[in-house]
Formats: sequence, C-alpha cells, structure tokens
Amino acid sequence: MRTQSVRWRAAAVLASVLLVGGVAACGNSDTGGGGSKDDGKITMGFSQVGAESGWRTANTTSIKESATAAGIELKFDDAQQKQENQIKAIRNYIQQKVDVIAFSPVVESGWDTVLKEAKDAGIPVILTDRSVDSADKTLYKTFLGSDFVKEGRLAGEWLVEQKKTASGPVNIVELQGNTGAAPANDRKKGFGEAIAANPNLKIIASQPGDFTRAGGKQVMEQFLKANPKIDVLFAHNDDMGLGALEAITAAGKVPGKDITIITVDAVKDGMQALADGKFNFIAECSPLLGPQLMDLAKKVHAGEEVPPRIETEETTFTTEQAKEALPNRKY
Repeated sequence: MRTQSVRWRAAAVLASVLLVGGVAACGNSDTGGGGSKDDGKITMGFSQVGAESGWRTANTTSIKESATAAGIELKFDDAQQKQENQIKAIRNYIQQKVDVIAFSPVVESGWDTVLKEAKDAGIPVILTDRSVDSADKTLYKTFLGSDFVKEGRLAGEWLVEQKKTASGPVNIVELQGNTGAAPANDRKKGFGEAIAANPNLKIIASQPGDFTRAGGKQVMEQFLKANPKIDVLFAHNDDMGLGALEAITAAGKVPGKDITIITVDAVKDGMQALADGKFNFIAECSPLLGPQLMDLAKKVHAGEEVPPRIETEETTFTTEQAKEALPNRKY
C-alpha cells in the first residue's frame, strides 16, 4: 500500500509540473509580434519617408499620437529617404506578422514585388500621403492623401489671375521635390497645366531641391546666378521656399516683392512667411492624417470595404488669410 501511495503522489506531482509547463508555454506564445497575438489589439507597421521637413515631422507626430489614442500598437520605421530601407522595413513587418502595414512611398515605382509579398501573407496595406504607380490595384487596400495635381493647379491658377495683365514674359523658376516622388511629379503637372492658360508665363528653370531647406537654398542660388531676371518662384513645399528666401535675400532682392513666391504645405513657418509678406500664396497640404489612418486600419483589419481613394480636405492661403489662421495653427 505504501509503495502504491508513493507512486500515486509522484504521478500527481508530474501531472502538476506538466500542467504548469503547458500554461507557461501558452503564455510564451503570445509574446510574439503583431498578428500572432490573440489579445485583440491591432499592430501596425508604418514606414515613414524620413524627417526632411516640418510637414513630415508633423505627419509623424500625428501618426504616433493617433495610434496611441486608438489603442493601436505602432511599429515605426524612418526610411531616411531611401526606397531600399522602406522595402526592408515592410519585409520585417511581414515577418513579424503585423495586422496592417502602412507607408508613405519615397518614390512611385518599384513596389510590386514587396506589396505582393504582403498580400500573399494576408496583411492589408494602406498607402498614406503618397501613392504608387502599380497597375495592380489589389496590392493595397486604399490610398489616403492629398490631390497633388490639384495643389499644383491651384498654385498655377492663382498665378494666372495675378499676372493676367502682364504684357511681357513672366519668368518662373521651379523648385521640385525628390525626383520620382508622387508630390513632385503631380505638383509639377498641375502647375504646368494651369499656367498654360497664359502664354506669357514661362518656366525658365526647374530642378529638384529634395523638399529640404538646404536644397531649396542651394538650387535657388544657382537659379539666381544663371538667370538675371526671375519674376516668380514656385516651390513644391514650404521648406524649399524658406531655404530659397535666404538665397533671394543674400542676392539683394526682396522676397514677396521682387520675386513672387508660391509654395505648397502651409506649415507654421511657411504660414509665418506668408503673413509677413515674404511668401505670396500657399496651397495647403495637411500632414494630420493620423486619425483617418487609424480609422482605416481598424476597418481593413475587420475586413470592411473601404474606398480605394480617400482625399484629405484642404484649402489655400493668401497673406491676410494666413494672418487669421496662424494663431490656431496646429502644425
């Protein structure tokens, strides 16, 4: 009997050990990333273009704050303006089995392979701010962002109205964004289409300034040396326009008077320059996409249908309008 009792207690102890070990193993299985969790929390992998401008910084802040507010776990990566970094980040997110992938593409082309990998893994993709030129629209669920062609067109239409009485040539220089980037391509397109209405309006020089203040300053210095008569500057974002201000001032010209300056974005520094009369017109491009992005992430994760294109609401600003808007500006 004593031997039987000892055997029974040993079996009970062994069963307890196995039970505890099993519970511990189940607990450990939940420590993986993203989609491997069963806690109901959505995990999003987000790849940002970089931190090249005030707009981009505000965009990153909006995304991070909105993820926290929405209860979404955010895995964030800064691509530092390099497509290869974004592709690597997206593949890392696929390996981590996140629930949703979102990114703002550095350039438009070259995404089909990695997007197909995400699709094959069953991970929905949302494009934000910038789109891609893929012919296969099933590789991503939706694109959330501005109409860049419209922004360029609004800038051009304002200039056409301002220069409608010009009797001679109006020389325009253009500071483009990154080569191959959707906002650079589309803003150039929209602006060019709009100014075609007035044959006096001529773009005499157009060159990338990479959306940075340093780039804007450097290229504007080149423009001023090569072209003795510049009437208008169209900069694809505020930061390049702000950099160009330094070059224009250093050249002994008065920005906003000697050279009419048109930009896109409407970040605080740009709006201040507009309010001060150094800029003349800004077409808005809002960076505050975070709340809409998190709402979309929840919908696509739940399998809901969403529109293939969601446009952000934006406006334009003159000097007087900038003065009125500045006190309440969030970015």
